[in-house]
Amino acid sequence: MELYNTLNRKKEEFHSITPGKVSIYTCGPTVYRYIHIGNLRAFLTADLLRRSLAANGFEVEHIKNITDVGHMRQEALEQGGDKMILAALAEGKTSAQIAEYYTEAFRRDEDAMNILPAQFFPKATDHVPDMINMVEQLIIRNLAYVVEGNVYFDVERYSNYGKLSGNALETLLEGVRIDPDPLKKNQIDFTLWKLAEDGREMKWNSPWGEGFPGWHIECSAMSTRYLGETFDIHTGGVDNIFPHHEGEIAQSEGALGHEVVRYWTHSQHLLVDGLKMAKSTGNSYTLSEIEDRGFDPLAFRYLCFLTHYRNRMNFTFPGLIAAQSALDRLRNLVIQWTDQSVEADDEEAKVWRSRFWGYVDDDLNMPRAVATMWQMAQSKLNSSTKLELLEDFDRLLGLELVEQNNVAISIPTMINETVHERNVLRQKKDYLIADDLRAQVHQQGYEVEDTKDGTTIRQLQPTDSAKLKSLARAISGPDSVESRLAQPSTKEISVIILAHDYPEDVQRCVTNTLKNLPDTQAEVIVVENGTTSGLSIWLDDLQKKDQRLEVLHVDHALGEGAGKNTALKSATGKYIVGLDLSVAPTGDLFSQVIGTLQDPSIGLVGRWGLRSYDLRHFDENESGEVDAMQAYCYAFRREDIKRVGLFDEKFRFYRNLDIDLSMQFRSHGFRVLALPELNVERFEHKLFVSIPEGEVVKQSQKNFNRVLRKWGDRAPSLLLQFDPDIAHEGHDHDDDDHD
Repeated sequence: MELYNTLNRKKEEFHSITPGKVSIYTCGPTVYRYIHIGNLRAFLTADLLRRSLAANGFEVEHIKNITDVGHMRQEALEQGGDKMILAALAEGKTSAQIAEYYTEAFRRDEDAMNILPAQFFPKATDHVPDMINMVEQLIIRNLAYVVEGNVYFDVERYSNYGKLSGNALETLLEGVRIDPDPLKKNQIDFTLWKLAEDGREMKWNSPWGEGFPGWHIECSAMSTRYLGETFDIHTGGVDNIFPHHEGEIAQSEGALGHEVVRYWTHSQHLLVDGLKMAKSTGNSYTLSEIEDRGFDPLAFRYLCFLTHYRNRMNFTFPGLIAAQSALDRLRNLVIQWTDQSVEADDEEAKVWRSRFWGYVDDDLNMPRAVATMWQMAQSKLNSSTKLELLEDFDRLLGLELVEQNNVAISIPTMINETVHERNVLRQKKDYLIADDLRAQVHQQGYEVEDTKDGTTIRQLQPTDSAKLKSLARAISGPDSVESRLAQPSTKEISVIILAHDYPEDVQRCVTNTLKNLPDTQAEVIVVENGTTSGLSIWLDDLQKKDQRLEVLHVDHALGEGAGKNTALKSATGKYIVGLDLSVAPTGDLFSQVIGTLQDPSIGLVGRWGLRSYDLRHFDENESGEVDAMQAYCYAFRREDIKRVGLFDEKFRFYRNLDIDLSMQFRSHGFRVLALPELNVERFEHKLFVSIPEGEVVKQSQKNFNRVLRKWGDRAPSLLLQFDPDIAHEGHDHDDDDHD
């Protein structure tokens, strides 16, 4: 068996330290939140490695830690506490209670994915004495130093630092993004033990005072505690390589004086629609959110097989639908093969076995192994041979194909009798009544399928559910809709609304919009942005009652720019009015904006405007000509989009997209006007308040930098009054709470 060893940057033949036995350590979750599907992919890679080693005859000892101590990344230190403590305060629980809750959720997710449980899940909080002992050893070996109750690893004294990541010591920046620490000898030194600040809940006594352990020391202490001073394999995601695993190597080898881990394996990132996952941009998914959409968790397991673990995996819902269909097809094949009992062909089976496991032993080449499985399934092998092979392959795949079939319920007598009656009617060519009987069987949870070998009955699968059928019909974004922008306007007004998972806000906004919208020549286009709260059912019911409403269902949460473009491309109104969920019309604001837009010099109007002297600081301005219009409520002529362009889809997070759109209009010579008389009311912005402050600042700054890159050099000509030296009481736009 060959494995790619990150340490040596090449595939190597695997040899265990102890013949016949393998020891594996996996970096487990930090339990302050639900793990997402990217985390699960990394844990699945460790599961496949463990199963493949077992298939090769090894006895595997697997340890997976639980980090229930908040570690010290910058985002974990906001507001004077780490994420564990902030989560506990927010939910009125202790950090230990929070950790236990999310640990159980993590174990449920792994079980749903059929990831084999590790033999032991050591908790960091139970092993602080082991961490303290290792820190003391590092101090004795002159690889660590103490400053005012803090202990730091002295990176320059460890010559092999950087050997895993390839980072050269002289060019290293600190892996953990924190403000410069004046207590460190060198800013690339990392923390082994941190002095507890006043009021901190999670702290322990140590020779250096009350404090808590560093992130990296936790895994060094627990891995060697349970697997010994040398063990075979350490697994994790590529994001762990630096600084976490680099720090582990320095600590473990520094304290023990020799190599500790033989093989390092890392799985690549999981992207969503080609982008990095982030809660603020709505494209971060947990397993339960996937289940809420009607998918079997094992469908995601299958989907992961289709991309090699060392390649980036791009998750999409169309891809997951295809994976669910493939899984259902495999289950149906097992049923068919079970019903066609013949003697297995052992010689033919050996050929297919060798091919499948050969790919597995080649650094877990799952895409080739799965392709081989399907080639076998479609071959001329007899059914018993196929079933025997699939059962063998499933030791690795873990899809429970044969197990589920073995416990499958027998078809009830009533169902069998109904199907038999249907077959008789089909022979008499009485297809109408036969179809009625088939529908009755479907309502009872079974599907009748007519094949060349006769009629089969199967239980309905997840892909038969209304949820997944609806999702399969959903669009994937603006490129999935036929643009009507080049077509003549057929309506007077198009109102566009991007619906996130805030049902009360959506209902308030949509209901009040329809209430105050003129009855004729108007439409409301709502993009149901991959919600899971049952909102789509409410919107569909309302659409049936009011023909002015058009609901566009998307299969996942689009970014702000893409979501608005999806609605805009579908609009046919002469005038476009955009409404945020945090506002609701209180009267006929639509006639008001149409009247204002009769002036061809005005391109963009709305209720709440912004003024700026330098494109960096903004003041809210509710009356007259402004530099930018906030996206709570805005309107423009549809025909002008041909000149100014669509929304910029690089803006996944909503903030500062409105400034970008405003600059698009101003760059084409249009004026932007704030109308204080507009009949619209503003409420709390749920999306803003639901996202951690640090994440809001991070995403806002990212978008604001986009604005500056695009428009900064043109600010003198774009702004009404450009004067960066003006003293004013404005504020940085990226710290404001506007939409």
